[in-house]
Amino acid sequence: MKKNIYSLCILLFLCLPSFAQEGMWLLTQVNQLDLNKKGLAVAADDLYSKDKPALYRAILQIGGGSGSFVSPDGLVLTNHHVAFTALQRASTTNSNYLAEGFLARTKSEEIRAPGYQALMVVEIRDVTQEVLEDAQFIRDPLEKDRRVNEKIAEMTDLIKKDRKDIVALVSEMFNGKQYMLFVYKEFKDLRIVYAPPMAIGNYGGETDNWMWPRHTGDFSFLRVYVSPDGTGSEYDVQNVPYKPGVWLRTTRDNLRDGDFTFIMGFPGSTTRYRSSTSVHWNQTYNYPFTVENYREIIGICGELTKNDPEGKLKVASLVKGLANTMKNLEGKLEGMKKTSFLQKKIDFEKEFMSWANSSPANRERYSTILSREKEQYKLLGDTKERDNVYGIFQGLAGLQIGIAMQVYYLAREMAKPAGERQPGLTDEVIRETADGLQYAYANYYEPVDKALLVRALEKAGALPPGQRITGLEYILGDKKQSIAQFADQAVATSKLQDLEFAKLLYLKTVKELEALDDPFMKMAVSLYPTGEAINKTSEVFAANVTAIRKEYLDALFAWKGKTLYPDANSTIRFTSGRVKGYKPRNAVWYDPFTSLGGVVEKNTDVEPFNAPAKLVELYGKRDFGNWMDPALKDVPVAFLSTCDITGGNSGSPVMNAKGELAGVVFDGNYEAMISDWQYDIDLQRAITCDIRYVLFITQKFGNAGFLVDEMQAKR
Repeated sequence: MKKNIYSLCILLFLCLPSFAQEGMWLLTQVNQLDLNKKGLAVAADDLYSKDKPALYRAILQIGGGSGSFVSPDGLVLTNHHVAFTALQRASTTNSNYLAEGFLARTKSEEIRAPGYQALMVVEIRDVTQEVLEDAQFIRDPLEKDRRVNEKIAEMTDLIKKDRKDIVALVSEMFNGKQYMLFVYKEFKDLRIVYAPPMAIGNYGGETDNWMWPRHTGDFSFLRVYVSPDGTGSEYDVQNVPYKPGVWLRTTRDNLRDGDFTFIMGFPGSTTRYRSSTSVHWNQTYNYPFTVENYREIIGICGELTKNDPEGKLKVASLVKGLANTMKNLEGKLEGMKKTSFLQKKIDFEKEFMSWANSSPANRERYSTILSREKEQYKLLGDTKERDNVYGIFQGLAGLQIGIAMQVYYLAREMAKPAGERQPGLTDEVIRETADGLQYAYANYYEPVDKALLVRALEKAGALPPGQRITGLEYILGDKKQSIAQFADQAVATSKLQDLEFAKLLYLKTVKELEALDDPFMKMAVSLYPTGEAINKTSEVFAANVTAIRKEYLDALFAWKGKTLYPDANSTIRFTSGRVKGYKPRNAVWYDPFTSLGGVVEKNTDVEPFNAPAKLVELYGKRDFGNWMDPALKDVPVAFLSTCDITGGNSGSPVMNAKGELAGVVFDGNYEAMISDWQYDIDLQRAITCDIRYVLFITQKFGNAGFLVDEMQAKR
């Protein structure tokens, strides 16, 4: 696809049925895409239908990722990195399931996936008219936003009622142009069935993360359990495997270069319709700060746990999550600079402004949109350094201060009249939050937590005049003790290291919390005014800029008159594309498949390229079972496709033209990290763990052929 100076214009409006490979489409839009002409061999309503069982009912949202039912007994296939935190929480230094892997040979041996839930979509409905009917004549964006949120809370509360396993969410599309209701069945009892060792599930580590060629067996199996009556309930020994109405069958065909594929999953967030102002803000301020912040924290974790296996295990999930995001943002920054992305946005907006000024009617309605949005960013710019540092205290300054700030905020919210507090905040939500603390405390490692607290306070102390966090001056201005001494004393004297004590705090009133003689609660109380000021500014900014962005989208619709797909927002989406390699740079071509031979080629016996001896032996003996690809003469490990994905798609099933399971997607390629902002068919690729490698590892390496049988994956 050739590009020119107006390529961004094309990128924004390629969302026509003839270009189905771009776009994370709502399932309600699938019938617009003429998929059978593209190669789909089943009907569109076999993918999604409100009237009959369809493939979408096999797709699950699992935490921040995706998964799918792959057997009639509730077996779920997802990524190793999606199951990573469950494996970490279940591990000890004596039974390290991350390093060694895990296999339950019987259902009774399956272990809890601590803190994990899964959601399955049972209903999708456009509720735009209902949501906006009471707010359509409100002119103030903040008040309109509040009324919309109140209406959404009323609607979802009515749907949920007393149904214990139903979750109802209304999601905004196109910055409020459309609202979609998603009703989910919630599963709260997930158990670990099989996970390969890190030397397979994370082969290549951060060195290979986001890169191609890739040789990672990034998969794990979980199982969903429910109460005997079929209700999604918390873990109980009496629970039974869930019997899904729809589950995915594995393909018996060998995937080939050029084959049609599609994905259904839960992509997290994209920003494809943002303006140059948003690009500039993220490229100049947001992304660089986050990259540096995460890099420093990863360094602290590594330094303080290098000689402590238990400490390394406790911070493993934190480090992996930060490193993954950091590399993603580094790729975005590199992509933005290499492609002159900001200038392309500016050029596109010049074209837009020419159209906006082309008639008196257009000029009156559209000509000030971009300038008004730029004014809103000044609200954030005045205090961006302070706001960035304050954000560190909300989760990356140690466990105790993070819990204390959350507890105090919730107490202040619950003290407000129901109509003024955060929408959706109820006693039940607070109880669930308190119950979930056990997983945060399971990862507590005092040396790292204390170092993160010291670092956050030092960052606050370095803020310039006019951007100080005034609530911390009693610590920063104390001449009698250093920041490190304060941290030592705070950790030594606080009761917030005690899980049961922390849970009780969620039941206390504002006055009771303020009366506590606890150093972290005192900090939380002192920080609250700054947090409220930031929240109010953010509310005003969000309400105003959302309203303006909706106007911008209205203008784009009016200008181009094309069907658009909404930005990803963690709701279930469809994307399709073909198996295809790519050219990352001059004179280099990447084939679309990797194979087991590449795993062995990379092997150095040193982490992260420490392939297990048994795997190397299987390759040496060419003991491939039924999983060899006749064209490759090897077991395929991963493949590329032009499917359009982003974070949150991890663990999504990749299906062939027949709707059969061909793999599990786990990554995108580094050259296309800018894909959250634009889609480029020449460069953007979804990286998928081939189902043949999943089954080969499960059967031949993991000695878990019974799972292959359960999936009915005979070849």
